[in-house]
Amino acid sequence: MEALAQGVLTDASTLKPGDFTWHPERQPDGPVAVVVSIPEQRVHVYRNGVRIAMSTCSTGKPGHDTPTGVFVVLEKDRHHRSSTYNNAPMPNMNRLTWSGIALHAGQLPGYPASHGCVRLPIAFSERLFGVTHLGTPVIIAGAHADPWELVHPGLVLSGYARTEFADVEAGLDGKKHPKDWADAETRPVTSIIVSSSERRVLLIENGTVLREGTATITGDAPLGSHVFVLNGSEQDAQGMRWSAISHTRNATASQQPDEQSLQRVAADAGFISAMRTALHPGAILILTDLPLHPDSRSGRDFVIMT
Repeated sequence: MEALAQGVLTDASTLKPGDFTWHPERQPDGPVAVVVSIPEQRVHVYRNGVRIAMSTCSTGKPGHDTPTGVFVVLEKDRHHRSSTYNNAPMPNMNRLTWSGIALHAGQLPGYPASHGCVRLPIAFSERLFGVTHLGTPVIIAGAHADPWELVHPGLVLSGYARTEFADVEAGLDGKKHPKDWADAETRPVTSIIVSSSERRVLLIENGTVLREGTATITGDAPLGSHVFVLNGSEQDAQGMRWSAISHTRNATASQQPDEQSLQRVAADAGFISAMRTALHPGAILILTDLPLHPDSRSGRDFVIMT
């Protein structure tokens, strides 16, 4: 049953299996981010920082747990069939890992029952398929804060003189957001990952590490887990404008946005130069307190932080 008549701010606990809300008119334009709460068995969809939808879901059952962390949409297929599970249909598939984790339509019994994927109501999956794109961030976690917007007073991970703003802004000029890519265009999905535990930063394009650098972090407090999506430049503030989401694996945590976290991080000059060339609207920056060893990543699958 579709819960389309319900307000998008409906209490998540009132939705029955198969119910969802969908109110794209609340924010018609802008980049999309998806948050999956495993404890709630709910999916939240934000566009330009505004929640436009919420749905029930079914994640992985014991022994086939859905991995938690930060992902991007790697592939989209409306009529996908599983190559692992007896050619099972997976309509409106948004692939998150090449090893088989995806968002797709499926049965929702009201509890975790999948082989690791995130099952969605069929009508909701159709709508979600229409607003996602390659590179759309998907955060699978316990608790999360609603997105907030901030303007970083400089190129991310570094400052700059006010007189340099025009040069930084020109570096974004003409670069499209992934949601605006034409079907025939092949553009890199760009991600930056900062680890406070290792004091390292990675620049990743299409799953390949292009550059590693040294991260300088002010203060001893943890950074927390945050995802920042670049929206573009902000002329009035002469800075970069970001949408941000904080998250945690802890379902009961009071997850408050930390607007100072981004201000605490800087990178070495060589990394900044490479990043400046690669940065485009829709690029993703991840802050984490976890190490960047291979167990935290899954090759071309982008990044799984657990």
